Amino acid sequence: MAFTRPLSKLLPTRPLLSTPSRRPYLTSSTPSHSWLRIHPEVSSAVRSNTPLVALESTIYTHGALGNDLNLEQIVRDHGAIPAVCGIYAGQATVGLTPEEITTMCDQGAKKVSRRDLAYLIGQGICGNKIHGGTTIAGTMILARQAGIRVFGTGGLGGVHQGGENTMDISADLTELGRTRVAVVSSGVKGFLDIPKTLEVLETQGVLVATFADGKDQKEVDFPAFWARESGVKSPAVVWDEKEAAAILLAQEKYDIETGMLFVNPLPKEFEIPRSEMEEVIRIAVKEAEEKAPGNENTPFVLRRIRELTDGRSVIANKALVRDNVARAAKIAVEFSKLVDGNPVTVGMASASNATVTQQPTSSKAETKPRADHTVDILVAGSVALDLNCDYAGGGKTVSPALNTSNPASISQSVGGVGHNIAMAAHKVSEENNVRLCSMVGDDIAGSTILSSLSAAGLDTSYIRVLGHEYPSARTAQYVAVNDAHKSLVLAMADMAIISTHSFPNYWNSAVNASKPKWMVVDANWAEHDIQTWIQAGHKHNAKIAFEPVSAAKAARLFPKLKNHHKKPELGLFPRPSVHLSTPNQYELLAMYEAANENGYLDTHNWFPIIDAFGIMRGAREQFVDIAGAAATDAGIPVQSVNLLPYIPTIITKLGSSGVLLTTLLEKGDPRIRDPEHARWIVSRTLSDHPSVGGVYMRMFPAAERVKEEDIVSVNGIGDTFTGVLIAGLARGGEVEELIDIAQRAAVFTLKSSKGVSDEVAGLRSELRRIVAKQ
Repeated sequence: MAFTRPLSKLLPTRPLLSTPSRRPYLTSSTPSHSWLRIHPEVSSAVRSNTPLVALESTIYTHGALGNDLNLEQIVRDHGAIPAVCGIYAGQATVGLTPEEITTMCDQGAKKVSRRDLAYLIGQGICGNKIHGGTTIAGTMILARQAGIRVFGTGGLGGVHQGGENTMDISADLTELGRTRVAVVSSGVKGFLDIPKTLEVLETQGVLVATFADGKDQKEVDFPAFWARESGVKSPAVVWDEKEAAAILLAQEKYDIETGMLFVNPLPKEFEIPRSEMEEVIRIAVKEAEEKAPGNENTPFVLRRIRELTDGRSVIANKALVRDNVARAAKIAVEFSKLVDGNPVTVGMASASNATVTQQPTSSKAETKPRADHTVDILVAGSVALDLNCDYAGGGKTVSPALNTSNPASISQSVGGVGHNIAMAAHKVSEENNVRLCSMVGDDIAGSTILSSLSAAGLDTSYIRVLGHEYPSARTAQYVAVNDAHKSLVLAMADMAIISTHSFPNYWNSAVNASKPKWMVVDANWAEHDIQTWIQAGHKHNAKIAFEPVSAAKAARLFPKLKNHHKKPELGLFPRPSVHLSTPNQYELLAMYEAANENGYLDTHNWFPIIDAFGIMRGAREQFVDIAGAAATDAGIPVQSVNLLPYIPTIITKLGSSGVLLTTLLEKGDPRIRDPEHARWIVSRTLSDHPSVGGVYMRMFPAAERVKEEDIVSVNGIGDTFTGVLIAGLARGGEVEELIDIAQRAAVFTLKSSKGVSDEVAGLRSELRRIVAKQ
């Protein structure tokens, strides 16, 4: 009996390889052995309901199609994660790496069907580390064990001509009758007996449905592999990937433990006419009967067909397998959408022997984003469990003593810069159009975070749960020690899960799937990952905001250039990679110093923009007039102006002094000539630069002077500001009109024990009015 729960909540960890079973999943306390090795990217995708496509390994180890199929990339290009299945060094593996596949091909691999799995794995236990390329049947078993529901391949095995006498029937057919995996292929090899193959599949209870590709249902043939038509009508017809996914979902709901075959005719431009192929096949089969009995029959026939068609059969084969894999990925994506919010009965073959970790559920937030559902905001950053320790010693002592225990009031909340920004944006947004992309560990802290986010209604589908197979996979935690006045004395942060793990393909898929208007990247990521996130957002036309997090991490935006004369990865105005940043004055200084020291302020692309500003040395008086003497003496205006070519809008948070906005105006910006904005125009471009119009600098006073006794926690106030600001920008608001409401939201959080105050939600209607007015 299987549990009924959302598919996205299940992840097998270290499952045993077993025969199909419908017994309940074991709990995480049940002993288990690593008999099925699942690549971390695959296991994470199973847990998070990310689309997955299984691929066979015999196409590499025993195929004759060359090494340029690029199937894994095709799967990724269509929004899914590929999982090549096989036996590597005696261990069943789902998610073979390219290096492992190369090793298998170089060292030799056995062909592995159902009957061979136990033999090779048993040999591995005894120290005989044999490689094995899995056939369709073998791949289906491993895919089922890992929780993968869609498998893309080339052609299915079937009943050979005269099979009623020889009993030469492929194990692929019986596997489809007992293993619940949807196989996408171009039918069976054209030299097989198609009518008898369909009879066997019918007896096995296997749905066979051919994609109509625009034809009327009555006109749809079961294809003959190299030819789109066979003269045999398809038992069923499916119109598109959504319909195929719905059929797959229905099978899951009813716990029907058989596979299904979705048949995808090869692209028209590559087909070989049926009449020509029938003659080629007749010759090849006749010669095979005389020269290649038994196991050599099929390879001989394929080789002769290749020769008789002058290689066109290989070209067609490559085209159809690529097209099938792409279609499988599309089905996987559609199936993932349907699973979102639809609890289904899951009865994985490994259920009786798998160790399963279940994520916490909430009645408020079972839904997950559709892969093609665009959102306003995607926040790529940290989520952490925060502990705030407020000193409570009493008397005149304000600060905790060192080297001893201190009395304190300790509160727990979910925080992290990325989380806080996403939560603030979510609270003031009209719809569920904010996504947080982050990582947590498979631990108590991670479960607490996921439960909290679900209860708050914030979508968690892009939060990856890393199992114990990853090093440093602890959920991020932040401990703040504050004095009696709630001011920070010191803090300890464990953000290793964010800074040490990198999944660039997954992140690119997340950005591609959500297509955000604005993307916020926080600096908790490693340097190269920050650049990866920024490039992904730029590639998909999102505007990018960079949140520096801290002075130490702010510098990560400007890493050292390997070559001093190398072009920086960051784009410059008018096509900047980063559009906005919200540092405090210390983070701004760190960004400026990193950019200066690492050569970003010494490039041939940076100088023309700075020159176009036309800001003279006598600008200090104007800076003092706008920003004040203290900020000017601290170098804030100068640092901001120097960074504008890379970040055209910089909003420096100055605490109780307010916020300094510095922005690069495009040529023709109406503020340049508007008398109401004249006092904030630092420069108007007099040169012939095609894009630069001038520099705008404006000081916004603090929204409210908060009494010391009203301050509850300083954590999250800057993040709240950024989240509300981005929420307004994503809806078409202007920066100058949004700063005040963003500051007032920050004040709410200052008076709250949470990373983002619940009162922020009360600003939703006001934000709507501000945006509508503009």
